[in-house]
Amino acid sequence: MKDYYETLGVKKSATAAEIKQAYRKLALQWHPDRNKTAGASDKFKEINEAFEILSDEQKRARYDQFGHAGVRSGANPGAQGQQGPFSYSYSGNLNDIFEQFGFGKEGSSDPFDIFESFFGFRTPKQQQARKPIYQLRISFKEACQGTQRQVVIRGENKTIKIPAGVDTGMRIRFTNFDVLIEVSPSPKYHREGQDLYYEQKISYLDALLGSTIKVPTIDKEVRVKIKPGTQPNTLVRLKDFGLPYLSGSWQRNRKGDFYVIIKVTLPEKLSTKEKQLLEEVRKNAA
Repeated sequence: MKDYYETLGVKKSATAAEIKQAYRKLALQWHPDRNKTAGASDKFKEINEAFEILSDEQKRARYDQFGHAGVRSGANPGAQGQQGPFSYSYSGNLNDIFEQFGFGKEGSSDPFDIFESFFGFRTPKQQQARKPIYQLRISFKEACQGTQRQVVIRGENKTIKIPAGVDTGMRIRFTNFDVLIEVSPSPKYHREGQDLYYEQKISYLDALLGSTIKVPTIDKEVRVKIKPGTQPNTLVRLKDFGLPYLSGSWQRNRKGDFYVIIKVTLPEKLSTKEKQLLEEVRKNAA
């Protein structure tokens, strides 16, 4: 039998987060409904079996000590069969589902109160349920502002509300399904949790003498003062201009911060007059 660590492509010293990340990538790659190559189904079963063992601390410890013999269903009374952590059942075109899928319990006003991180803490009862997990990709703008999706799943129309502030790796729990959120990265901002970072270029003269710049935050354009003598890579903090925290969080009704990273640009060439003026400044400074 193939080594479980080798199956997931991770080292024996891999952290739980690294194991989850490796599983997620391989599961999407080898799912039989998405991968039509010969052997995809068997490969997918191997990946699920490996993750079921390595994602469970007790099973992983027995496997590390005794190998496959330590985690066979007969080696531990009451152990569950190794069917993999999740079962998958799709209806319709899989690519369409992955691009626009989302659904919640009928009549639920705000199902996102039960958001949690991907593969977050689960009770033994929840682990045994093995609900199907679907991935929903949304744009960065949709993550900032929130959105809705209209889809048809198993013949039923579903209207899905995506709250503002969601992030990649967050999972939505429903009665029969779970939805894993993936947010497309922004070409303009760097995100860390609910905080955003934005690089703003200014001239060396503005850095030396001070200036006022316009910064495009996700909500509106904000005027920011640059102090005289501002150094390269200075951080300017705009409090509460980041992404909103999700409802149910202890920081509910709050937003993250927006950080402006000042990048000072230097001219590649100077005019004769500019050189003369700078030489004069240098002489006076000496």
